[in-house]
Amino acid sequence: MQQYCDNDKRLYNRLHIISNQIFLLINQLNLFMKKYNTKCLFPSLLAISFLTFSCSDNDDPVPVPQEGIEKASLVFTPLSGSDDLSAHGDHFHGLSAAVEGEPVTVEFNSDGIASSGGHLHLDPEVIYKLELQAWDYDGKRVEGDFVKDKATADLYKAFLQGGNFTLNTETEDESGAIFQPRDQTYGDGTAVEGQYETTGILSYFIVGASNEGGTVNVSYVLREFNNPDTKAAVTRLDWNAGDYTERFPGKDVLKLNFEIHAEHGHDH
Repeated sequence: MQQYCDNDKRLYNRLHIISNQIFLLINQLNLFMKKYNTKCLFPSLLAISFLTFSCSDNDDPVPVPQEGIEKASLVFTPLSGSDDLSAHGDHFHGLSAAVEGEPVTVEFNSDGIASSGGHLHLDPEVIYKLELQAWDYDGKRVEGDFVKDKATADLYKAFLQGGNFTLNTETEDESGAIFQPRDQTYGDGTAVEGQYETTGILSYFIVGASNEGGTVNVSYVLREFNNPDTKAAVTRLDWNAGDYTERFPGKDVLKLNFEIHAEHGHDH
């Protein structure tokens, strides 16, 4: 996602042009000297030519802005306070009435490597609001660009890879993991209609008691599809599918790598 400027090539082209101009100037000077039989102007013109050459040679190259995402964050906010707040199958109940706790942020560099908070302790039975934040090389927030309108958002979907999670739908007591993208509106203000339109810039996540234990490696992936029709084929059960790259052709525009340690009484 970065562009690089070949300064050496640009400098070579500039010097080549200047050299040609000096060559033409010297030819004109020779003709002038033959015509008027004079040598007095030659040193001055030569000095001017050399000065022009030197100034052009020392011009600073014009920087080209880098494109793409320079840094990103994942913000985990624990939820509580609602009797209806619970995991159910592949989704959650009671989110709208939930009370938000103290958020925890994991920060990443341009390579998706955690630079702060990369070893994350989560309560396995707490539901977390999960928000993506991203900045470009000008310091501008850009996560909203992925969902600025439906036509754009149809190209993107978030996945949570790794972890070797037992999914909630694989348990009989609602004790498994759920990752539910739940964007509500596009950037243009229109509503997101249903699970197949959600992207995952805003999501909700629970590890689940069945996954309590040691540290696991996890990646938040934002995938760009080759075809916008692909998004409608992604279900709520596909968020942790190991074969997502084969099933949903495209490229990963973000891959944020971190660790999760799920245990009771150690939520930070």
